[in-house]
Amino acid sequence: MKNTIKTIILDWAGTTVDYGCFAPVDAFIAAFAHFGITPTMEETRAPMGMQKRAHIEQMLAGERLSAQWLAMHGRPPAPRDIDAIYAQFEPALFAVLSSHADPLPGVLDTVARIREMGIAIGSTTGYTRAMMDVVAPLAKSKGYSPDCLICPDDTDGIGRPHPYMLWRNLEKLGALSISETLKIGDTAADIQEGKNAGCVSVGVLKGSSMLGLNEAEFAALNPAEAQTIFDAARQNYINAGADFVIGSFAEIPQLIASINQNK
Repeated sequence: MKNTIKTIILDWAGTTVDYGCFAPVDAFIAAFAHFGITPTMEETRAPMGMQKRAHIEQMLAGERLSAQWLAMHGRPPAPRDIDAIYAQFEPALFAVLSSHADPLPGVLDTVARIREMGIAIGSTTGYTRAMMDVVAPLAKSKGYSPDCLICPDDTDGIGRPHPYMLWRNLEKLGALSISETLKIGDTAADIQEGKNAGCVSVGVLKGSSMLGLNEAEFAALNPAEAQTIFDAARQNYINAGADFVIGSFAEIPQLIASINQNK
């Protein structure tokens, strides 16, 4: 069988580390709370995967949060307010990053299988380089280290859903064709990044920001509850343009084999 997938591009939080993608969620909520604004979990997670200042901008552009800001501060939110919230967000995130760098269950074994298939592993993220300077060494010490890591800093501050970080990975890895690439992540922004780059995009369910559950919460679900939230998350991925949705990270080698067989 011809090996047609030669490169995969993985997200970080919620895909390979930080089950449920909780480090940025807690920091966003704390940053908005500093200004008397209370975002819902849905409002906080909807832009997840984007560059973090852009994430704040999109949250604050929402009708409900924009109205809250007007009521609290007597004027509509402005760019300086995005900067002020980000100034609160960044230290809040750095305070918790080191405790959210554990690889998700199955990641280490699955990555080993992917490498045995001769496939290069790149990565993109919504985190800045300084943030990844905390996360990446800790993940490496626990056994996970991709072949390439590109942050929005490396593409003039432009992150997802733009495709530039993904393309920069392909440049660094020496990939020949976007058609031989899979993008795998846990947010709508991940899916859009892959589609905008021109490659097959895959959403992962377990451990994802799209589900928004920690391990204990997920384990406590009965089968009917799990199916309901899986169905909703799967539809969200499909709405974002996903070509495939898989239950867990461990299913990646099987998906690659299936794609190769059908090409």
